Amino acid sequence: MKHKGFIDINQPIEKVAELFADPKNLKEFQDGFEKKVHISGDKGQTGAIAKMYYKHGKREMELTETITKNELPHTFEAHYHHKHMDNTMKCNFIALSDTQTRYAYEFEYTRINWFMPKLIAILFPSMYKKPAEKWLRQFKAFVEKQ
Repeated sequence: MKHKGFIDINQPIEKVAELFADPKNLKEFQDGFEKKVHISGDKGQTGAIAKMYYKHGKREMELTETITKNELPHTFEAHYHHKHMDNTMKCNFIALSDTQTRYAYEFEYTRINWFMPKLIAILFPSMYKKPAEKWLRQFKAFVEKQ
């Protein structure tokens, strides 16, 4: 299951990439984000591995992030592993002008091995798309406030 799109942000590409790259900002636009813990590799660079922790009500979630490509301010790609699913994220930042940046994204779920999420993905694929799009709108609002 793959989805992609873009959002235009009223800030220069360097500012957008700087705010995107700083894990301290994740709590500003990712609902439930608690912390990111560096595990190995050069922090934030290609090959780096980190654990990401989220909490939604009583549910806790742990993801392992492996950065597969970091060429910011233009490109960032990563693989995310959870015990029940894997997905990839590709982000491209395109300067539309000195003060506007297009954030183009592509998310792909490459493995879903738990019955209920797999059924939801088949019957209601928007259930996976909507949270990602919400986070992008929240990221835009956060960046434009800076």
